Amino acid sequence: MNSIFFALILVPVIEIYLLIKIGAEIGAITTILLIFTTAIVGVYYAKYEGLNTLKSGFLQLSRNETPTYEMISGAAIAFAALLLIIPGFLTDVIGFILIFPISRKLIFGKIGKKYKRENKIKKNYIDGEFEDIKEDDYDKKL
Repeated sequence: MNSIFFALILVPVIEIYLLIKIGAEIGAITTILLIFTTAIVGVYYAKYEGLNTLKSGFLQLSRNETPTYEMISGAAIAFAALLLIIPGFLTDVIGFILIFPISRKLIFGKIGKKYKRENKIKKNYIDGEFEDIKEDDYDKKL
């Protein structure tokens, strides 16, 4: 809870700071045009990547495989598009990082290693059930 509250306060402060600093360097009109340009380009690229992810997910489903990566990737692309629509340079940078497939794979790989289960232990036995059958019971079943 505290980290979410901290992020809700910190992100706008950083955005305002960056807008003032970049606006002072390149001018107000150029800064506004840059914000609109990153939003438009980012949303169109998010649409392109989203359609590619959707196509890949349907391909996985046609092979009777679970499209886990595609579902997580689709959610990340939607979040990235939202970040690109929000005016600001920090959110644009984070949004573009999430949109590119290479950076998404790196991020998901690091998160996946953190939460991966330890199923690599090799078992030297076969798990199963058994039932003792007496000869009389066996004859009755036939």
